[in-house]
Amino acid sequence: MAVSRFAAFAVAAVIGLGLAGAATTAVADDLRIAAQPFPLYAPLFVAKQKKWLDEELAKVAPNAAVKWSLFPAGPPINESFAAGQQDVGFVGDTPALVGKAAGLDTSAIALTSDGPKSLAVIVGGDSPIASPKELKGRKVAVTKGSYAHHLLALVLEQGGLTLNDVELINLPVAEIPPAIVAGTIDAGAVWEPILTRFESQKAVRVLADGTGIKKGLLLIVADNGFLKSRPEQAKALLTAYKRASEFITANPKEAAELISGDVNLAPDLLVQVLQRMNYDPAIHDDDVAEVKKTEQFMRAHGLIKTAVDVDAFFNRKLADEAGLK
Repeated sequence: MAVSRFAAFAVAAVIGLGLAGAATTAVADDLRIAAQPFPLYAPLFVAKQKKWLDEELAKVAPNAAVKWSLFPAGPPINESFAAGQQDVGFVGDTPALVGKAAGLDTSAIALTSDGPKSLAVIVGGDSPIASPKELKGRKVAVTKGSYAHHLLALVLEQGGLTLNDVELINLPVAEIPPAIVAGTIDAGAVWEPILTRFESQKAVRVLADGTGIKKGLLLIVADNGFLKSRPEQAKALLTAYKRASEFITANPKEAAELISGDVNLAPDLLVQVLQRMNYDPAIHDDDVAEVKKTEQFMRAHGLIKTAVDVDAFFNRKLADEAGLK
């Protein structure tokens, strides 16, 4: 996709989400953040609501402000990076690798969260499908290039199948449960908050989640030019994020009330999601190993054409300097 289309899509996403402030012109030192309004990134929204990110940024760049842009998924965030519109982005491991392989000059500077139960392959609440092997020949939806794409392949593998054994349909994640309910597809791979919202209504049920096969890693990625010129801003962001992650662990109910509107999920449902997520932003060896497996899957299935050096992609030095241990 050309950068011009990329930029147009990104602007449309911002306008569509009603973020007028995100479309304003940023000054040179402003911190531009591309995020997704999901509980998977809960500490970011806690840090926003508590003003902790503003506080940390003011310590290192008194004249800078945070410029927010929200997107419905990781791929358009890659497009916004390609258009030179972002400094930091919050994405799943799969779109992060897609962007890197496509030539984005980015690094992963921390995790946002992980939770094997935060992404799942779902079927209708009254569907007769009882195991992954029964998906053979069925219509199965996924957002192509999302981290749920990898999950779907792993779940099918449990049933002795591959992606070629199903009729794969590319849909935005928000459209997958309604399509299942309408009967136009048989199953789909989704993530939070879509998963909890529809499961709580008994409209869908989980056929298989990431337990034992995919941690559900999400990453904080940053433009390397930004990291070189303004490393202290990146560290300020990580400091605020870590503080917020610790707050969620200690106060899940209060956190749910605080950010319910940001992630579009009722507090009583949101607290359930928060309590089954790990929001530790530190980068560990097993996290890097997990992303390597994702990279191998993506090359094998043609989602990326160029290999990504995952070890080099992670900027662990910056994370260490920010105190993420």
